[in-house]
Amino acid sequence: MNTPAATAGGARTAASVSAAARLSEWMPRLVLAPSFIVSFLFIYGLMAWNGYLSFSASRLLPNYEFVGLEQYVRLFESERWWVALQNLAIFGGLFIFCGMAIGLLLAILLDQKIRAEGVLRTVYLYPMALSFIVTGTAWKWILNPGLGLERVMHEWGWTSFGFDWLINPDRAIYTIVIAGVWQSSGFVMALFLAGLRGIDDSIIKAAQVDGASLPRIYWRIVLPALRPVFFSTLMVLSHLAIKSFDLVMALTAGGPGFATDVPATFMYTMSFSRGQIGLGAASATMMLAAVAAIVVPYLYSELRSKPYEH
Repeated sequence: MNTPAATAGGARTAASVSAAARLSEWMPRLVLAPSFIVSFLFIYGLMAWNGYLSFSASRLLPNYEFVGLEQYVRLFESERWWVALQNLAIFGGLFIFCGMAIGLLLAILLDQKIRAEGVLRTVYLYPMALSFIVTGTAWKWILNPGLGLERVMHEWGWTSFGFDWLINPDRAIYTIVIAGVWQSSGFVMALFLAGLRGIDDSIIKAAQVDGASLPRIYWRIVLPALRPVFFSTLMVLSHLAIKSFDLVMALTAGGPGFATDVPATFMYTMSFSRGQIGLGAASATMMLAAVAAIVVPYLYSELRSKPYEH
């Protein structure tokens, strides 16, 4: 027979096991809670604060007087803002297209199982290990007419050679494209190479048996299979282009004049150099909206639950 003491002991054991199970279930949440709260406050909280400042009369210091859309009206009446948007369109379009094209070509080259593939892959990926500040500074030296490429060509006897894009207001934005593509193409190559290595070789071999040439195989079979990689790469490069700041500041600082301004440098200049916090906050909110317009549909397509097939 079960004595009362044995019954009570069993109940205490079951209760302790239940408490331990509940603690084990809640422990990961308790460990992650502080970092989640801090991240929520310092990321989404500051985003909300910036959004409110964009509707305020803030200038040199935050001013919480609500002025509605006045800062956005000033923003879109600013010639400098339109120059920044135009530069973003030029830089973003060329940066994404050239980065994806060069990265894809490098991936296809390495996918041919060539010799020294590991060395070449390391060389191509090395620029991505550098910060955009280092990249911008290096290319600023290379493209400086008095220090870099132009001077070297003159010393070699080619005195008619000229490359003054860095100080030419109409060409300076393309120097940022050159530096950005140089740094990002290796990363794009790695993404495409991973996608290429994930394609079943038997499909390619079957196409070769049917007499298809290698370019036709890549065009008709391989590239369509890389559609998810194309989409992911487009998302990453678009995000980098929209929030580009350090590369521009290191290479041209938005100059000559404001010929190479992009929205990120416009926001920094207005907020911290011109004492126009409200205007800077409005430009930052527009950048956030642009990034959200790219990232949110991607996350929705990746995370949505697919209907069950019956």
